[in-house]
Amino acid sequence: MPYPKFDRNKLDIKRLADRKNKVYIERDHIPVNQPPRDLTDAGMQLIDRTVARIRKARELNRSVMLAFGAHTIKNGMGPTLIALMKEGWVTHLATNGAGIIHDWEFAFQGKSSEDVRENVKLGQFGIWDDTDFYINLALVVGAYEGLGYGESVGKLLHREGLDIPETSFLYDFARNNMEIDPGKAAAAIDLAGVINHFNLSPGFMEIPHPYKNYSVQGNAYAQKVPFTGHPMFGHDIIYTHPMNNGASVGRTAENDFLCYANSVSNLENGVYMSVGSAVMSPMIFEKSLSMAQNMEIQRGSHIDNHYILVVDLAESDWDWDKNGEPPMDNPAYYLRYCKTFHRMGGEMHYLTADNRDFLLALYQKLKQN
Repeated sequence: MPYPKFDRNKLDIKRLADRKNKVYIERDHIPVNQPPRDLTDAGMQLIDRTVARIRKARELNRSVMLAFGAHTIKNGMGPTLIALMKEGWVTHLATNGAGIIHDWEFAFQGKSSEDVRENVKLGQFGIWDDTDFYINLALVVGAYEGLGYGESVGKLLHREGLDIPETSFLYDFARNNMEIDPGKAAAAIDLAGVINHFNLSPGFMEIPHPYKNYSVQGNAYAQKVPFTGHPMFGHDIIYTHPMNNGASVGRTAENDFLCYANSVSNLENGVYMSVGSAVMSPMIFEKSLSMAQNMEIQRGSHIDNHYILVVDLAESDWDWDKNGEPPMDNPAYYLRYCKTFHRMGGEMHYLTADNRDFLLALYQKLKQN
């Protein structure tokens, strides 16, 4: 007998427009020419080293990947991420589910970041119609279209709307494809179920995003640069809404993981930067690199000359590149993300820095001749 489940359909869901927000993108974004503030001489030297490796990777047409946590978006670093992407310095961007959400909210309403303590007490944290409704719907549509998680939301942002098919078409499609492509048939049925449940009209659903120029994933979609989302079920506010469809989350997230792994497979003489993502980035990287090495070994080759830079606020005076893994009685051993990345081979460095300072310095040095 199945365990009892919480009924999300009974929630009192408020409008996003009624929510208080702490960050306003027009006021709080960081211009790309703002000088970085708190980088040491050693930190600047490490950034110079990273810049040289990025230039080499670009010359060789190798991957330059940037994975980051949600605070990079909340801190107003969208303009710098967009510039790095548009100017060809970064070939792949990756974030977690919260990064996807903050980026979307900035584009949709120009503000994000609610008061978690206050709203949990009020029984309102994360239970907002627009964010939860539109992002979940974008994922259901994207799953049917064969898109990834970040790609689905990026397409919504770029086009400022979603294509809603006729349910009769979806049912016919499912019948005709249930043996040829059962996953696609099931995604069509899921979309039809959502359309019926929420009484959605077929055709193009217009969803204006007046601040979409600030959106990293919207710009990535327009530039055809992979921007992948790597969620964990239950971690993000969109799971509170009845529109949430677990199968669609899984399908789109799987597509993005495989897209990410494909970029990792091109990391020989490439660069991987992990900024403020202590869990998502190292965990998906180690599995992806293992798959990539499996394929390389079958071809009689190996990925050995990749460069990894990990950036976070935690202090560490341990030289991972020179001294290897620290002993268990050293606090550096418990910088889990460093330990994971150090086990991935290649050349790995750790930089203690605010994501704003690092990204500004990186972009400004890349712009220098």
